[in-house]
Amino acid sequence: MDSIQLLIKKAEKYLIEDHVDVIQEAYNFALASHKGQSRLSGEPYINHPIQTANFLADLKLDHQVIAAALLHDVMEDCDVSFGRLVQLFGDDIAKLVDGVTKLKRSEITPDMKKVHGNNSNKLSDEDILQAENLRKLISSIAVDVRIILIKLSDRLHNMNTLSALPYDRQIFIARETLEIYAPLAHRLGIWELKWRLEDLSFQYLNPQEYEKISLLLKSKRSEREIYIENILNVLKPELENFNIQYQVSGRPKNIYSIYKKIQSYLDQNKKIEEIYDFFALRIIVKNVEECYSSLGIVHKLWRPIPGQFDDYIANPKDNLYQSLHTTVLCEGAFPVEVQIRTQDMHSTSEYGVAAHWLYKSDSNLDDDKFDNKITWLRQIFEWQKDVKGAKEFVESFKSDVFKNQVFVYTPKSDLKELPAGSTPLDFAYRIHTDIGHRCVGAKVNGTLVPLFYQLKNGDRVEIITSKTVRGPSLDWLDNDLGFLQTTSAKTRVKQWFNRQELKNNIQNGKSLFEERIVHYNDLMSILDISELMSFNNESDFLNALGSGKISVSKVIEKLAQKDNRLSENRKLEQNSHKDDVFNTAVTGSGDLKTVIAVCCTPSPDSQIVGFLNRDQGVSVHRRNCKEISDYDLDNQIKVDWNNVTYDYNSQTYPSRIKIDAYDRVGLLRDITVQVAKERLNIASCTQEEYNDISIIYLTVHINSIENLGRLCSSLDNIKGVISVSRTVD
Repeated sequence: MDSIQLLIKKAEKYLIEDHVDVIQEAYNFALASHKGQSRLSGEPYINHPIQTANFLADLKLDHQVIAAALLHDVMEDCDVSFGRLVQLFGDDIAKLVDGVTKLKRSEITPDMKKVHGNNSNKLSDEDILQAENLRKLISSIAVDVRIILIKLSDRLHNMNTLSALPYDRQIFIARETLEIYAPLAHRLGIWELKWRLEDLSFQYLNPQEYEKISLLLKSKRSEREIYIENILNVLKPELENFNIQYQVSGRPKNIYSIYKKIQSYLDQNKKIEEIYDFFALRIIVKNVEECYSSLGIVHKLWRPIPGQFDDYIANPKDNLYQSLHTTVLCEGAFPVEVQIRTQDMHSTSEYGVAAHWLYKSDSNLDDDKFDNKITWLRQIFEWQKDVKGAKEFVESFKSDVFKNQVFVYTPKSDLKELPAGSTPLDFAYRIHTDIGHRCVGAKVNGTLVPLFYQLKNGDRVEIITSKTVRGPSLDWLDNDLGFLQTTSAKTRVKQWFNRQELKNNIQNGKSLFEERIVHYNDLMSILDISELMSFNNESDFLNALGSGKISVSKVIEKLAQKDNRLSENRKLEQNSHKDDVFNTAVTGSGDLKTVIAVCCTPSPDSQIVGFLNRDQGVSVHRRNCKEISDYDLDNQIKVDWNNVTYDYNSQTYPSRIKIDAYDRVGLLRDITVQVAKERLNIASCTQEEYNDISIIYLTVHINSIENLGRLCSSLDNIKGVISVSRTVD
């Protein structure tokens, strides 16, 4: 019987005819789509989706998942669109296929690289692609957990055929499988997939150790089997005496878990020969009551090791796992691990969340309870979605999601799962971001502990909070101090400081704008200038200005470029009146001599007013000049820049600049050198000192706003200069 016939036979055993027909249609479409395609191993490509679907049929998954498994590569490797799948197979199956479909290297955009932070140029496209595909996968399974079941089954068959790929691809895929997909299978409770993926990966990543352990298992197999058989001969009669219906067997450990056990023993200076728990005992009974009765019998026969008992029946793991775990000293005082569970618990331990579909026909199945049990998947997406960088994103999953877990209790006895090494502060942020921000202390098992205390299995944790949101401490981000271990908690602390920094930056930006920019163009709003500087909104512009990402001089320079047209127009007007010197056509007063007032040095971008002066003709002031309050209003006349002209030999007008700087030797020299470089003349210079601060007032003759902008920009870059602004006083 070929693979597709086997798949159909499996489906017919638990699905209705109409649903089997959908699977057959999906196969036919996939066969046509992959026609002519082969894998590197030489086998027809269609074999891969069939094998993927076969494993899922063993789990009795629904027809949509089986169909999606058959179609899972048609979008990625064939010219098939999402819309086409929706048209042929409906929205649900199309979304499952889309959730499994990986991004292609060609789909990496510059914007996507930018999202991964300032160091993304040091990361390979492979790294970014891995992060983006992982992000896409997690966001998809947060909506529909069936997607990860397809992905894991797909990865299992890929690992079984990995030998056909080049060596570098073998290593990359094996490492990705061991670090991401096998731990994900573990978190989902699918032990059958977990151990297979681990051993297949380990075989490629460390072939020497893999072979060594394989030989070790073979050489000690008979010895271990005799030892376990002796234990069973003692245990079975006791279970029968209490009328307990049981199945009992030795549980083999997979090669990779043995490797980790060996490394642990070597770290403890123990010999490999001392490892007797290559096989553990598993007792499967009828109901929960018999689980606890069997536990009592085991503890009666052999002495339990303190601290090695876990009750995952009363406190199930987030991945649905339930069982009693104990370790006892058996014959020869050797430790043996014993697991006790019901048949339903055993199926769940083997297939995890997939067991939900194994018992789909069970009328007692509580879908709401199942949804609650996999909320951690959605929480994972929430915890990680704000992590931007490719490397940081992948590492956050390895540390927060796939690291060995520690199980602790809330004051209300709710069980919480955290990565090993987590602290009370990590626990606080896992409960709620606001609790983390307000955390001021913690109690573990009723005793005050430091916030960097590392939690242990069974700890009861109580967080002490302030009534107000004090906010986190910067010390919490110091890895050497050890306050936080989880990336998710660190991300929330960073976000808090980023928000505070944003507020401060915007406020600083407003101050800089009002103090040093607005005088250069009081007709443009902040929004206008934001758009001029290519920002989408005022907040982004002020944040960049306040944080120093853009300098005041850059903004002034941009304003000067914008005003350059005004300067050019004025020069044309000046050239049309070459014969006039220091005059203005004042309406109703004939041709009078014009003088730019030194007190406020108005420029062509400011609003002006004129006053008749018996000796000087007309003096031109800014409208907000303080000096004109003492002038006789009868002498006020209307003037406009369109008819104000200057000395065309110099083509300049005076402008007063204020420079705040830290006082030092050579400061004034450096300032005058910059003015000279701009080929401008200094009309006057005064200097005031306050402690270590020097305030310098320069009056220079400029010929355009652009000229003034360049000068202020160059002065702003002088060592020790705090600010440069144009003054109207």
